[in-house]
Amino acid sequence: MANDEGNTARVLLVEDDFLIRLTLVEALRDEGFAVVEAETADEALAAVTAYEDIRVLLTDVQIPGTCNGIELAERARSLRPSLPVLFMTGRPDKVPDVRRTGNEAFIAKPYLPSEVTAAVRRMTATLPDAG
Repeated sequence: MANDEGNTARVLLVEDDFLIRLTLVEALRDEGFAVVEAETADEALAAVTAYEDIRVLLTDVQIPGTCNGIELAERARSLRPSLPVLFMTGRPDKVPDVRRTGNEAFIAKPYLPSEVTAAVRRMTATLPDAG
């Protein structure tokens, strides 16, 4: 798990593929987001506890660890019920039911990093300032 300090919204990025994670971290940082990286669900859950200012959870649906991305979102929302979640998946037709709160979105792989950063920007635009 790695962290990058920044002056704007903090994003928790959960992706087990190193090259995809690296590309997304770079794109998000270029857009001014602070990024906390996690490779597994377990690292992500630790980050949710450690960083109270996470504004968006950006997670692959299929991740290693004690749960998948859907279950990770549920566990994270048990701590932060209004946490926006952007799910990334290569198999959108196989995504299990998600308890819809109106605070989540899906993006299908393959995607452009700019599509992900635009979605994260939309999700953070309506949030009150963290502080």
